Amino acid sequence: MPVTITDPADPRVADFRDLKAGDRPAGAPAGTAPVIVEGTAAVERLLLSPYRVRAVFGVPGRVESLEVPENVGVYVADKWVLSEVIGFRLTRGVLASADRLPPADLDQLLAGPDPAAPRRLAVLEALNDHENLGSIARSAVALGIDGLLLDPRCADPLYRRSVRVSMGHVLSLPFAVLPEWPASLDRLHDAGYRTVALTPAADAVDLADVDPGEHRRTAVLLGAEGPGLTPEAQRAASVRARIPMRSGVDSLGVAAAAAIAFATLR
Repeated sequence: MPVTITDPADPRVADFRDLKAGDRPAGAPAGTAPVIVEGTAAVERLLLSPYRVRAVFGVPGRVESLEVPENVGVYVADKWVLSEVIGFRLTRGVLASADRLPPADLDQLLAGPDPAAPRRLAVLEALNDHENLGSIARSAVALGIDGLLLDPRCADPLYRRSVRVSMGHVLSLPFAVLPEWPASLDRLHDAGYRTVALTPAADAVDLADVDPGEHRRTAVLLGAEGPGLTPEAQRAASVRARIPMRSGVDSLGVAAAAAIAFATLR
């Protein structure tokens, strides 16, 4: 049975306290706070993921609809107490917290469970917008991407906003950090990946001309919204490719461009 919370200061819901910044409890350093997941569908995905769930907290009705393991703390409160705990009005009705997992081992992620199987990865450079990262993760899971590789400047994929926008799908997507950028791209090439750098540059090849069947392993490189991939990253890639667009439109948002590239290079 869920435990009813009436005091917003109750220590049993400390994981959810003061989420005013929208991402983590006040005072917790980035990358150290629990994973916070919002909404019934996303919490259901969390419960099926490898992340260890710490607590579930929400309004009556939403919480009871979830199949939560017996060793997890389950708490309910009315919407006013819930709002006072987290610091804002929650429209999705339920949250959960989970322990973080460390990034995947880079070599293991590059190889995959079956080294002979085709592989598709997304490589992100300086992608510092959490919502864009979450949207890319959602498209990646839907369109056959096997993992994310992040340069050292990328946003945290387990930030609450990233998890929320991904609808919890980021929790099923392994990710690793490339320690040196763009030099670490050589590790992808050594592992048999063709790296495709997305750019709107006129001298890049048409993305439709990049045949995914020619290489069993492909990694799509994406840069931050606005500046895009750095010249250094583009030079380090195997091929530079552009999405053809109507005259007068110079680029797409990175999340939209990522979805098109993932679908084209399946």
